[in-house]
Amino acid sequence: MNSSTTLQPPDMTKMRTAASEATTVLRTLANEDRLLLLCQLSQGEMSVSELEEALEIRQPTLSQQLGVLRTEKLVQTRRDGKRIYYSVADQKTLSILGLLYELYCPKD
Repeated sequence: MNSSTTLQPPDMTKMRTAASEATTVLRTLANEDRLLLLCQLSQGEMSVSELEEALEIRQPTLSQQLGVLRTEKLVQTRRDGKRIYYSVADQKTLSILGLLYELYCPKD
């Protein structure tokens, strides 16, 4: 076996950082309203009023859950006049949502 094929031991600092990041995302997704919000946003950017109508989540709950998603940096915002639009912030989260959809959402 030459040195180019020798397996290197894992960098535990990097693994701990990655595990912490994954745990944060999974903990955040472990709430039905937040998961529904992210699933809806995985289809494209939406305003608060559009999310409220699409998901039938009341405004106080919607604002609270969007706040959590913002704090955890799973969504990003864009302001257009008085409206704030939300979208999924990164590709990793979109990949997780895609896998969850594939595993759990009913097929037509």
